[in-house]
Amino acid sequence: MWWHDKGTDRSGVSAPRGAERREAAGSAHGRIMRAAAALAIAALAGGCFQPLYGEQSPTGGPVLRDQLSAVDVLQIGAPKGTDEARIAVEVRNALLYDLTGGGYAAPPTHRLKIAMASTRASIIVDVNTSRPDVENYGLNVTYTLTEIATGKIVVTGTTFARVSYDIPGQEQRYARVRGLRDAELRAARVVADNIRMRLSSYFIAGT
Repeated sequence: MWWHDKGTDRSGVSAPRGAERREAAGSAHGRIMRAAAALAIAALAGGCFQPLYGEQSPTGGPVLRDQLSAVDVLQIGAPKGTDEARIAVEVRNALLYDLTGGGYAAPPTHRLKIAMASTRASIIVDVNTSRPDVENYGLNVTYTLTEIATGKIVVTGTTFARVSYDIPGQEQRYARVRGLRDAELRAARVVADNIRMRLSSYFIAGT
């Protein structure tokens, strides 16, 4: 009889009933709500981040760029005329660029003092000639950030960099010196980046 067949279509497959329709609608609604919640969480998390050279702070406070550019980086002590003195200049110049973005420094509110020491070690040696084929150049750095207004040390830290470079042969002295210089520049860059990130963390989070 036709009234017994109204729950099935012509192919014999049962049509969705009211409860099934409500369950499908509820599932779709749940997916939409979960997606909206995920987007809201992402938006809140995004508000915790502050672009280094942004024009305005999400919280309305001082811009991180301005705070970093107000850090006075003191000259790094090293014996004059030595490799250490040259590397100290490289580290300071790289850090100054990181803090100011290549622009002018702001009136100083904090003072950064850095001490550093370099190391060199052979990590691969030719067994036939006993000469190094690969050396490792390292920089070990300690630093303190002092608030000028109060004279209080607000940040202390240490960082380091280890960079390897090839030695193409004792007869290629220029290539060996060039490899060492490149390693020094890379190490200075790594150290400066590490210090900048630590100071950024302090100015944003206060720790």
